[in-house]
Formats: sequence, C-alpha cells, structure tokens
Amino acid sequence: MADSAARRLILLRHAKSAWPSVPDHERPLAPRGRRDAPLAGRWLRDAGYLPDQVVCSTARRARQTWELVRDGLGTAPPERYDDDVYAATAADLLRLTRREPAAVGTLLLVGHNPGMQELALLLAGRGGVPGEGVPGEGAAGAYARLRVKFPTAAIAVLLAAGTWDELAPGAGVLSAFVTPRDLQG
Repeated sequence: MADSAARRLILLRHAKSAWPSVPDHERPLAPRGRRDAPLAGRWLRDAGYLPDQVVCSTARRARQTWELVRDGLGTAPPERYDDDVYAATAADLLRLTRREPAAVGTLLLVGHNPGMQELALLLAGRGGVPGEGVPGEGAAGAYARLRVKFPTAAIAVLLAAGTWDELAPGAGVLSAFVTPRDLQG
C-alpha cells in the first residue's frame, strides 16, 4: 500500500470475560465471550476487513478473544502481543498505532475499555460516513451507539488518510460499528 493511501483501523474490544478469583490480567473468557468472538471474526471476513497486522493486549481474555476471532476470520495475519495495550488510554493506543509501518494498510487492535471507545471517539471526531453496521442505521446512528457504549466483542472500523504516524484526533471517519447483538440478529 502506498504511504499516502487510506488506512483502516479496526478496534475490537475483548469478548465477555468471566470473573474468577484471579488477577485481572488473567481473567478468561466467559461462555458468552467464547460464543461471540468467532461471530466477530466471521463478520470481519465477510465484510472484507482482513488485517495486515494484529496488535493484541497480553491479558488472557484479549488473547483468547483474538484466537477465536482468528478462527472465524479464516486467516492468520501477523500478530503481536503488547503489554502496552492492557489498561491503555486513548492517547496510549494512538501512540502505539502511530508506530505501525507504512506497509500496514489495515490494523486490528484487540484491547479493553475505556481506551478502545475513547480512541474510536477521538479519531472519529463528531461522526463518520455512511457505512456498515445495523442495516439502514447510517453513520449518525452508529456514532450515537458508539458514544453510549462499546460492548464486549464490539468492532469499530475507522478510516483515515495518510500514514499511521500522521493519525490525529478527528482525522478518521467511523465506517462501521457492530456489536455481538447485531451479529446474532
């Protein structure tokens, strides 16, 4: 991909986790999370959102989410597990994204809230373009839902022109926002 071409950033919040008596970093997926994550992978595949690179939190629930999403995706793009994604703020995630090489056209981040939601809102500014999600919803509806909640296993797809290191607040547009509930219906 040329350096000045549009970039696609896919933000995936980890699927629903269980709450056993373990440290937060080691919490596994709940049965609902194990059901929802492959749906996310199949949606990404069917929508043509195949990542060139995956950066995933090192938290157990995020790693398990990515493994199940990858199975649903039907392909195994290069992946990197990064401690900096765990408990990251929007600013942390933006810095991490800016480090991606120009050859990466589509980047998938698998992480946690509130950072994922805050990054999507920071990049999308005040809205997006007509895209995918709930049929007939349009960009305004998708953006409104994103502002209210970024549920577990939800996916936000943002488009931005330029290189990753040029990515800035308000520079993206929300192209799609889907939740597990959207994918089950």
